[in-house]
Amino acid sequence: MKIGFLPLYISLYDKLGTETKEILRVFYNDVAAKFEERGVEVFKCDICMEDYQFEKEIERIEANGCDAIVTLHLAYSPGLNSEKALANTKLPIIICDTTRAFDFSDKQVSSEISYCHGIHGVMDMCNLLKKNKKTYAVAAGHFEESDVLDRVVGYVKAAKAAKSLDGSRVGILGGHFDGMGDFLVDDNRMKELFGATVVYPEGDELKEIIDSVTDDEIKSGIAKDKEEFEFIEDVTDEIHSNSVKAEIALKKWVEKKNLQALTVNFLGIKGVLPTMPFTGICRLMAEQIGYAGEGDTLTALFTGALMQGFKDTSFIEIFCPDWKNDTLYISHMGEMNYNLVDKKPTAFTKSFAYVDCLPPVGASACFKPGNAVFVNVYEDEKGFNAFISPVKVIKETTDNFKESVRGWLDFSKPISEVLEKISECGATHHSILVYDANPKEIEFFAKCAGLTPVIY
Repeated sequence: MKIGFLPLYISLYDKLGTETKEILRVFYNDVAAKFEERGVEVFKCDICMEDYQFEKEIERIEANGCDAIVTLHLAYSPGLNSEKALANTKLPIIICDTTRAFDFSDKQVSSEISYCHGIHGVMDMCNLLKKNKKTYAVAAGHFEESDVLDRVVGYVKAAKAAKSLDGSRVGILGGHFDGMGDFLVDDNRMKELFGATVVYPEGDELKEIIDSVTDDEIKSGIAKDKEEFEFIEDVTDEIHSNSVKAEIALKKWVEKKNLQALTVNFLGIKGVLPTMPFTGICRLMAEQIGYAGEGDTLTALFTGALMQGFKDTSFIEIFCPDWKNDTLYISHMGEMNYNLVDKKPTAFTKSFAYVDCLPPVGASACFKPGNAVFVNVYEDEKGFNAFISPVKVIKETTDNFKESVRGWLDFSKPISEVLEKISECGATHHSILVYDANPKEIEFFAKCAGLTPVIY
């Protein structure tokens, strides 16, 4: 993550002397250091007062590949002085609304006013950002005595994730699942709307990649499976070797094509790969390669984008309602992000009667318990949207589903209401689960990505 850290001030105060500005410069550097402690690369700027200074510094921020502009009002700064530069930048804006002093009761000294009154500059600037239809987020609080800097970092993650959409490449193998229409988006629209290129295999390149997989690579893959999975049954050498070969070939194709996301239609896998590479897909998600099933390039794209800011993200699908306990069971044929497992995946020969090829090795697990955000990207009659809802992933208490990818989501609402709301909106049946995020961060991501957020 890299931010352009923009300090705002007013030239009127400069005419009274520079002592106040220099004291506030120290404050600016202290806040910058705390961002760096949180793993953010900070591109520092000169203190800006006049419009030409804002234009110069924002031009430098853009030229240095920053993911977002983070502003810090050192004092009041007239909004019109920064309006043009901020309105013209393509970067999202995150306002760090904080001050030097924590206690500003009557016990504070009045001279501290000079160092702590930037908040009305924030109000001035945000009014103009709103009028200019600029995407921005605000995080307010004391920089040492609250979580405000962590919240700013959350918004930076969201901005970085949205930025990754433009120029991304989504691979598709096996075509689209015949008859599924909710997630279908024409390749040209994917490029036009999100800057994403849909990539297909060319000629015999997949066959050449498959043929290039060596016996040593297969042996190494089998050994890796035995180390990372708990095998609950014997798998034949032929099936295991074939499954590992498919996984290796898939990974090589992803690397060759420089893909940020991928979708595979299991019904179209014959003649494309030796078998359905479930374990390979799970491992690719663990390496922050986005995924969705059945030829769904839209959800794959946004899964991959979210992973660039929030790595603990996975493709999911709502499968069954648990009416009794008001939870929704999530699953898929065999795909999940292995970084999010509750315990070691259980491996077995997966039943695969849909396609005339050797069955693959499946390695399934339950999603770990914790707080997450349920996300669904969908198109309605007005455009593209993101359905966003906080959820709690419930801990599994039995082994009844050990051969299934699984999880149970608690929306803290009756699931009858949840299901009604999801389908009233027109959400697709493919979704995304994002751990260690909150709805406001994902809402900001959606706005930066050109989606209309629907918070539930």
